[in-house]
Amino acid sequence: MEDEKSFSDICGGRLALRRRYYSPYCREFGLSSARLSLCSLTAVTCAVWLAAYGLFTLCENSMILSAAIFITILGLLGYLHFVKIDQETLLIIDSLGIQMTSSYASGKESTTFIEMDKVKDIIINEAIYMQKVIYYLCILLKDPGKPHEISQVVPVFQVSTVLSLSPIKSCLFSFCLPLSCFCLPFYCQSTGNI
Repeated sequence: MEDEKSFSDICGGRLALRRRYYSPYCREFGLSSARLSLCSLTAVTCAVWLAAYGLFTLCENSMILSAAIFITILGLLGYLHFVKIDQETLLIIDSLGIQMTSSYASGKESTTFIEMDKVKDIIINEAIYMQKVIYYLCILLKDPGKPHEISQVVPVFQVSTVLSLSPIKSCLFSFCLPLSCFCLPFYCQSTGNI
């Protein structure tokens, strides 16, 4: 079974939430952001090259144009390979663990696996970003030496850290409640949210 919902981030970009149920013990949640806009890419490239051409006319040094082209290409490659995340998935296998995968615009994928016995809780955290309160989903990990303390807070979706206030409740709660009930069955039994 699969369903998909659309939300928007702070900048008005489209985010698509996808849920897949492979079996009662295996679920996948995915969050996709909008692809890189050719219009914005062209605008940034033109602005950098026009500024370099303006400096070239003042200084009459051809190294400025070469440096601008080199910096633009390196900046674009760095942005696509390390910053721009196209899709993030969260694969949850009951009693085994949680696998988080981030797919970047360059095609690079980053995968992290968290064993289920290390998960203490799943929460919706809040932060202040540019005079706005934003919410994001986090996994709290247990400290191995002190099981009642938290050793680490792991944000689940990097793309979702810029969600705006209006759709956040429906988006994160559509993740958090099924995720809590699936990963932490004792949570649902104690709160009655099954």
